[in-house]
This record gives sequence, C-alpha cells and structure tokens, in this order.
Amino acid sequence: MRSFITRPRAAAVLLAGTALLFSPLSSQATARLPMDQLPKSDCFVPPEGSAAKGGHGPDTREISVAEQKAIEARTAQLLKAKAARGIAVPKGALAAATVPVYIHVMRDAAGNGDVTDTQISQQIAVLNKTFAGQESSQAANTGFSFTLAGVDRYNNTQWHQDKQSSTYRKKTRLGGKNTLNIWLVDFAYLGIATFPWDYAKQPGIDGIRVQYTSLPGGSATNYNLGETATHEAGHWFGLYHTFQGGCTSTNDEVSDTPAQSSPTNGCPEGRDSCSLPGLDPIHNYMDYSYDSCYTQFTPGQSSRISTMWTAYRA
Repeated sequence: MRSFITRPRAAAVLLAGTALLFSPLSSQATARLPMDQLPKSDCFVPPEGSAAKGGHGPDTREISVAEQKAIEARTAQLLKAKAARGIAVPKGALAAATVPVYIHVMRDAAGNGDVTDTQISQQIAVLNKTFAGQESSQAANTGFSFTLAGVDRYNNTQWHQDKQSSTYRKKTRLGGKNTLNIWLVDFAYLGIATFPWDYAKQPGIDGIRVQYTSLPGGSATNYNLGETATHEAGHWFGLYHTFQGGCTSTNDEVSDTPAQSSPTNGCPEGRDSCSLPGLDPIHNYMDYSYDSCYTQFTPGQSSRISTMWTAYRA
C-alpha cells in the first residue's frame, strides 16, 4: 500500500480490519539478514492486499521468501495446466486484454471525499498511458488497456474512512477476476492492493483501494497525477515492489529491475542502495517515487504481468 503522510507509497497492513502503521517491510525483503541489518521501509503488504507509495506501511500483504517460491511454483503449474487446455500465450508474445474498471467513490455522510467525472476519466487515461509505455522511450507497452465499466457513489462515513473494508468491498465489488475494482477512500495511505493469486480464496475483496486525493488534480502533494492507481494496479497484476527482497538476486522476480535495499523517497537521480549491478530503478512505477518521477514498467515486468494474467485472471 502507498502511504503519504511521510513518503512511502506503502499502505498499512490490514489484519482483521486493523491498519498497522509503520510496519516493517515484507519478510521476503529481509529474510536472511541479521536484525540489525534489516533495511528500513514503510512499505508493507497487508494480508488482504497491497498498498502503494507515500505511506507508513507495506501496501500488500507480507510474503515470506518461502511463500514467494511457492507462488512461483504454483504459477508454473497453472500455466502448464492452462496450456494443456489451449489457454496459452505464444512464445515471444504477451497476453493482451482490455480490463473493465469499476470506480467506487466512498464519500462520508456529508458527501466529502467526492471526485468529479472528469477526474475519473483522467484516471482511466493515466492507466492507459502508463500501461502502454507512453511516458518514456525506455518504457514497455504491457499490452493491457482499461475501459470504464461504471461508477457508483456511496455516502457512508465508515466506508469513506476505509473502516469495515472487507465488508464494504464484498458488498460493492462488481465483475469477475478480470475486472479491476477501485475504491476511492480517505485514509493514511496512498493505496492498497490485492495480488492475483489471492483471488481464488478471497474474490470479494479483490481490487485496489486508492486515496481519493491522489487522482489527477487532487490535493495529495507530489502524488496527485494519478499514478498511485498505476502502482496499485501493478500489484493487482502480480508485480512486487522493485525493492522486494532487498539486495538479493531474486528481488522482485524480474531480471531487468536492479535490486534496491529500500523504497525511494522523492526522485533522487543516481541513487544506488545495493552493491549488485545497476542504479536503483527510481523511475519504475513499482518503487515509491513521486508521481512526477514515475515513467515506466520494464519489459521484464511486462512479461510478468502477462504471465500472471494468464495464470490467474484469464
């Protein structure tokens, strides 16, 4: 999840509906390091989903090194089984799809927390631009596009504050596993998302929660260009943070995103937090940089999106 009170794009860890602020980074990132050498991070992965940049805790549920390996093995099994049924992407190609998007505007009882139809249209445009690789000549076109399937608005103070989150999501979620639901709320984070491999067990909460002020034209300083939704949607497609696993070769399971020890704050050109090759990928949508610093998904991330879509959402 992404929090924006300080800087991290992480969201809080949600356990039994309780937000835990300032939680440590996923154990996956620090699994084999002594406690006094653990990298500090405010990005946490809650069991229900993940979060984005600019916050005080992980934006996805915590995933251990062991579970990370199990997820990769399970993904390979699903892909093999689907290929046997003729559901596969040709070698060298990528999956491509138009993703229906439902926007749920969670206002309080007085109507605070609303966004305009123009902002919603601009948010969909940002998703289409970023996933099409249009913000940088080095960016990959993932092959995925987004279309607005519907907008609903609720006046409920508890829901607006992201309380009873499992309940309100189950009551309001629309569409199937290939449908992105975005709940706009007011909380201490920028965003929180679920992973695709969790859909089978918890379909009712699948989707992303986004701070409503982070939409284009919103009031979230440094995070109001709509790219929190891009970051969170990246998790929803199956991407980890670029700092997942810290300074390890496994890292985020993507070979062309250099390892980094901790989330980025701002847009520090030349940041290099690991001795492994490559500067920190501060311009990557899956780091915690400012919206204005974000410019790309890599080809490796695009390939992973395709793989995870085929395995869990196709």
